[in-house]
Amino acid sequence: MIISINQFSTGMPDFLSARDTCHLLGISRATLYAYVSRGLLESRPGPDHRSRLYLRQDVERLAQRKQAGRGEARGAAQSLDRGLPVLETRISLIRPDGPYYRGRSAIEEVRAGASLEDIARLLWDCGEDDPFTMPLSAWPDPVAAIAGNADLPPLERTMAAIPLLALQERHSFNSAPQVRHRVAGTLLRQNAALLVAQPPSPWPVHRLLAHTWRPGDEAFEDLVRAALVLCADHELNVSAFAARVVASTGAHLHATVCSGLAALSGPRHGGATARAYALIAETLQAASPRDSIAARWQRGDDLPGFRHALYPHGDPRAAELLERLRTHAPDAATLRALDAIVETTEEISGQRPNIDFMLAAICHAHRLPATPALVMFAAGRLAGWLAHALEQQAQGGLIRPRARYAGAPPATQE
Repeated sequence: MIISINQFSTGMPDFLSARDTCHLLGISRATLYAYVSRGLLESRPGPDHRSRLYLRQDVERLAQRKQAGRGEARGAAQSLDRGLPVLETRISLIRPDGPYYRGRSAIEEVRAGASLEDIARLLWDCGEDDPFTMPLSAWPDPVAAIAGNADLPPLERTMAAIPLLALQERHSFNSAPQVRHRVAGTLLRQNAALLVAQPPSPWPVHRLLAHTWRPGDEAFEDLVRAALVLCADHELNVSAFAARVVASTGAHLHATVCSGLAALSGPRHGGATARAYALIAETLQAASPRDSIAARWQRGDDLPGFRHALYPHGDPRAAELLERLRTHAPDAATLRALDAIVETTEEISGQRPNIDFMLAAICHAHRLPATPALVMFAAGRLAGWLAHALEQQAQGGLIRPRARYAGAPPATQE
């Protein structure tokens, strides 16, 4: 039997013991440990270093899910937070060994040397059509001043310019697949150029980004290529869902790109790379990195860049990038420090790095600021947003879920 949350709310500390957690959720100790192993709950060391404590907000969230009842309403509510599938897609599949793009392993595609453009053709189901053969024009006058302004943050610069580019696109609403692929291909490269305040370039996206940050470094260029491919899509994540909702209205591809960028701008999505970068910087500067991580964990602070709800045993994308970074890191001392952070964090918390940590780690290893981590994420993920937009508009139908009202009832008429 699940206990009402209100019975525990008054004076409840930030952490719960295993006994109170089991009582609140109405489960056994064995089930509690299973929840932890599946990534549904996190445990932290108790005051005696033998017991375990559980974050109150996580326990309450799980209890609310269990109390929501069964049936359609419960399923719909749970679907909004990594719950039940709500849409059919042929684009990507998430498995324990990483994402698959139309049935092909993203990690194997990286190892085979695929570029972001190769993956875009796959995700967009282009077949023999190559949407990247069209020449790129210079920025139109209304866009040029914004596009070249490196003082603007990358997402804001890009979101300001793309609606103006849409005004120059004569085929925005053309439904022919080859035309839409061409528009998407142009957008992919324009987006990358805007993110780094460069002119439109026929170069592959990974080369443009790497040349902007570390010109002439071929090993770094290949690392950027791998990161872009691994970031290209991740099923129905927040930004992909936002793009898909906008696409369902019949809006053009430029509008769907802006919706994805807007969703990415939040600290709980794209901003996670900056938080991971800050965690690495703080830990590297600490007198004792181990003590710094342990103190965060004991305080109940989160560890940005670690743990992924869909990969409870570790994010395979991060593992692939870490191995590549170990092979080509320019600074052995920094790499040893990054390895120590990964090993210490797993030892203390049981958490392994995710893709956000690795994008930030790549920047630290190459003496770059935090911004390129976000840019790699945004440049790569655009391929997925466009894939979802193309698929949604081909399927037709408006995405319009219903809300379950939980507010005050209407006033009774006397």
